Amino acid sequence: MTEFVQVKNFINGKFTDCVALLDSFNPATGEVWAKIPDSGQYEVDAAINAAAQAFPGWSQTPQAKRSAILQKVADILESRLDEFAVAESRDQGKPVSLAKRMDIPRAVHNMRFFATSCLNHQEKANYMDIPGALNYTTRLPVGVAGLISPWNLPMYLLTFKLGPALASGNTVVCKPSEMTSVTAWMFCEVLNEAGVPPGVVNMVFGTGPKAGDALVRHPSVPLISFTGGTATASVIRAATATQCKKLSLELGGKNPGIIFEDADLEKCIPTTIRSSFVNQGEVCLCTSRVFVQRSIYDRFLEKFIAEARAIKVGDPSAPDTWMGALVSKEHAAKVTGYIQRAAEGGATIQCGHGVDKGGYFVRPTIITDVKDDDVIMQEEVFGPVVCVVPFDNEEEVVRRANGVQYGLCAAVWTSDASRLHRVARKLEAGTVWANCWLLRDLHMPFGGCKSSGVGREGEVDSMEFYTEVKTVCVQIE
Repeated sequence: MTEFVQVKNFINGKFTDCVALLDSFNPATGEVWAKIPDSGQYEVDAAINAAAQAFPGWSQTPQAKRSAILQKVADILESRLDEFAVAESRDQGKPVSLAKRMDIPRAVHNMRFFATSCLNHQEKANYMDIPGALNYTTRLPVGVAGLISPWNLPMYLLTFKLGPALASGNTVVCKPSEMTSVTAWMFCEVLNEAGVPPGVVNMVFGTGPKAGDALVRHPSVPLISFTGGTATASVIRAATATQCKKLSLELGGKNPGIIFEDADLEKCIPTTIRSSFVNQGEVCLCTSRVFVQRSIYDRFLEKFIAEARAIKVGDPSAPDTWMGALVSKEHAAKVTGYIQRAAEGGATIQCGHGVDKGGYFVRPTIITDVKDDDVIMQEEVFGPVVCVVPFDNEEEVVRRANGVQYGLCAAVWTSDASRLHRVARKLEAGTVWANCWLLRDLHMPFGGCKSSGVGREGEVDSMEFYTEVKTVCVQIE
């Protein structure tokens, strides 16, 4: 009889059973490997009640003590890095090597960063000569925060929310993706070992329409942080419109890479390979539209295709695997459907496509001969698929790069410093990387514009989101 990992909800510091369960599949094999709670209103209510009861104690805990607990969380997680990386790979499909190099180290960094940055926050103050009054601000935690994290970077993005929420003094109810719940469940052991008080962090596992919807609509949850799809975000905004909840929405992207003729191709091509295909292309920041100046288009394309074909796709546990499996059978079908539709519309599939047997594998796919208004150039595919098209001049490429509903990020490659700054200002994106990609500084704001989201995350922005500012005015006689 096959044994499955049995994930349980974590409420008020204890693991609790759920009557209904969901299957969680190993993307590399297509086989069930874990059972996940199919939580609903009852479980969500219990978690919110526990968080509400824990809020007075945690919010009044001295900042230095909260910081010490969160740093201990980071230390314990780091000590179990290999174990978490293997589980993250098996749950999500990414290579173990990537989880060891990026996902879990970044989760550790997230917790440490916000645990220490909260100790250095400064309030504002101002003295008025007439009528002689001192004004100052103080920031206070909001209450119970609802944190909904996605399946592509499970621990990475969960801790990006959890760190500042807890450091600010809030208690939380987390709803990880039902497709990648195992590491969040394992993380609950770390929280207990580190001494996080019962009820401060609660994990409720299940689907968006049941557990997520119950969390979002609950009147005792004044704050929602969501990372995921634009369509789901629209539902969240509609569901919370009458309650004046604070919302942070980090959503999708259709991100351009712009490569001018003076770009350093020796650096640009391998970086664009990574920005297009890392984590199977399942990163909201991945480049999916590459605009190459016409004078170097053929040379770039030849080398780009050669490097894409050299990528090893396969067993995520193999040390030399660069790209693993897509997260689910349904998602793989969605991605290959976009490719097939592009081919049927006259596009050229230069390399890739195809699903290997035994799992949800899609090879790195490069598409050319597409128009800007084609579906493949307008909609987020969220897979290892990139379109490469030529352009002639700066004005043209800026207009074309901005010609989508999204505005999350962009990459610009040029040796001309003036053009770099000029183009960066014109691009409709929350982040522009110049001659690089995915260099993330948590001191800086992160987020998107247009349909890519609402709000920003980062040292200052996250702390502002997870707190309410109060002005105190004292008249001095």
